[in-house]
Amino acid sequence: MAQMTPEDLQHLAEEVLAAHGFSPAQGAAIATTMVAGQRDDCASHGIYRLLGIIKTLKAGKVVPDAEPLVEDVAAAIVRVDAQGGFSPLAFTAGLPLLEAKAHACGLAAMAINRCVHFSALWVEMEALTARGLVALACNPTQAYVAPAGGRRPLFGTNPIAFGWPRPEGQPFVFDFATSAVARGEIELHRRAGQALPEGWGVDAEGAPSTDAQTVLEEGAMLTFGGHKGSALAAMIELLAGPLIGDLTSPESSDFDAGAGGLPYHGELILAFDPQRFLGGAVAEYQQRAEALFTGIEAQGARLPSQRRYQARACNEARGWVEVPDSLLSDVRALLPN
Repeated sequence: MAQMTPEDLQHLAEEVLAAHGFSPAQGAAIATTMVAGQRDDCASHGIYRLLGIIKTLKAGKVVPDAEPLVEDVAAAIVRVDAQGGFSPLAFTAGLPLLEAKAHACGLAAMAINRCVHFSALWVEMEALTARGLVALACNPTQAYVAPAGGRRPLFGTNPIAFGWPRPEGQPFVFDFATSAVARGEIELHRRAGQALPEGWGVDAEGAPSTDAQTVLEEGAMLTFGGHKGSALAAMIELLAGPLIGDLTSPESSDFDAGAGGLPYHGELILAFDPQRFLGGAVAEYQQRAEALFTGIEAQGARLPSQRRYQARACNEARGWVEVPDSLLSDVRALLPN
C-alpha cells in the first residue's frame, strides 16, 4: 500500500488530466473531488475514479475543456449548463448564485444540465453546510438497477444526499445510492476478484448472484429496501430528469451506446436558509436538532458520515493517505511515456 500526501495525489491527478487535454479548471475541480474521497477512505469515489474518467474521455463522452454556463432563471432557480463536462466544476460555478438566492428567498434550487458525473454528493453537501445552508441533492445515472420485482436494468444507482449544518463540529450529512450499494463498490469487488454479498445483484434470469462480473455485465443491481428503494429511485429519475429538462437513466445509457463511459445526465440541488425560515429562533431550533443527534448517539447508534469524518481526522493528522500499489501503478500508466 502506497502512502501519499494529499498534495502529491492532487498533483498526480492534475498531471494525468492535463496530459489528456483537460483544462486547468476542469482538472483542478476533478482532482480535488477525488482526493477528498481518498482522504475520507471512500475508495470507490477516490483516485480510482480517474480510470473511468480517462476511459470516458477516450470514448468521446465528455468535453475535457468545457466551460460551464450559469443562468439566472428565476428568483429562486439557478441553471448551470455543464456543456458536456464533469460535474464538479459546474457545481462550483453555480454555487455563489445558489447561495445568494437561498439567503434571499429562504429556498433555492440549482439544476445542473448536460454533465458527466463520477463524484460523491457529500462533497457538495459539505460545501453548502459550510455556508450555513441545509441542502438536498439527487441525480440519476445510467440504467444499472432493476426495479423491485423486475430483473432488467432500468434505474440508475440514483443517489440522494442531505446536509445539515451544526453549531460545532462536522455537519450531519448522508449520501447513499438507492441501489443496495454504489456501483463503484461492485467494480472494486470485480477488480479484487471478490464475491459480492447477497442482495446486491441478480443474473440475467433474475436469480440472486454474488459474481460481480455477472451482475455488471449480464444481470442487474438491486435497490435497497425492495419496493421502498425502488420508489425513491423512480422519484429521483423524475426530479433530476424530466423536471429539469435532462435525461433519465435509460436515456443516459442510450447516450453512452455501450462505450462504458461515466453517466451523462443532470442533477438537482436544493438549498434552504434556516435564518429565513426561523429568524431569531435559529439557535433554539438548532439545539432541538442537537438533542435529536444526542439521542441517536446515546443509544449507541452511529451518525451518518461518522466513520468518514474519523478517517479524515486520522489521515489529516498523519499527513498522508493510502493508495493500493496496483491502483497507483494503473494511474501512473495513464501518463505519457
